[in-house]
Amino acid sequence: MAEFENHAEFSVKSKSSSFFNRSLTLSNPTSTVSPQKPYLQAALSLDRSGSGSFLKLYNSIESVRSAGNAIKGKVKQLRSFFESSTNGEESQPQSQPQSQLLPSKLKPATKSIGSGSGSSTKRLPGTEDRIVVYFTSLRGVRRTFEDCYAVRMILRGFRVWVDERDVSMDSAYRKELQSVLGEKNVTLPQVFVRGNYLGGAEVIKQLFEVGELAKILKGFPVQKPGFVCESCGDVRFAPCDTCNGSRKVFDEDEDRVKRCLECNENGLVRCPYCCY
Repeated sequence: MAEFENHAEFSVKSKSSSFFNRSLTLSNPTSTVSPQKPYLQAALSLDRSGSGSFLKLYNSIESVRSAGNAIKGKVKQLRSFFESSTNGEESQPQSQPQSQLLPSKLKPATKSIGSGSGSSTKRLPGTEDRIVVYFTSLRGVRRTFEDCYAVRMILRGFRVWVDERDVSMDSAYRKELQSVLGEKNVTLPQVFVRGNYLGGAEVIKQLFEVGELAKILKGFPVQKPGFVCESCGDVRFAPCDTCNGSRKVFDEDEDRVKRCLECNENGLVRCPYCCY
């Protein structure tokens, strides 16, 4: 009986010692943990099974945290870069004249038109008192139509009368533009002011944004707000009165039908009321 009690006491002590030894072995990794992370020590002390599940969870959390810190660092670098570039733009002197802000391609044209000291090599004779725009009203090419529409709206915003020459309504205008520019393939729109060649859509947009276009158009008569030609509706063309748009007239002397010489290939003439 005494031997049985001694054996039972010994087994209980061995189990308790093995249990405490296991907890000590689990708590050994905490010796390498910084004292600033007490949550890791608590997690390891709770891991009684010895599987290390809490330690794996801690490692995954630390990896996510390190990745987040790296992303924050990159964001800070990008933020500092953009802030420095913005500050550099704001630090530019405000007294710089607008003519220096224009591209180099625009300076000769604006100088010759605005100051009148020089003359452009490309001139449109007989238009020294007006603004001429060559454009198309067809929507065949979307980019071309959008550029033509944008330039027309910019010029109409100044309420000045513009001699709009639609090459899709009269092919003679395209031939005229090709002869003036000296090119067979010309892009639309093209703008002439006081007979001098100004440029295309990009040039007009840039001049308008920097305020130079208002200076170039200064001196032209201003129309009334909302003015629309009652004869053609600002189309600038009207049906021919001689042939009524048929392009054919009857010659009584020769007793045959001839081609009307008063209109273009579409049976149209320039509006006599708004085009002069």
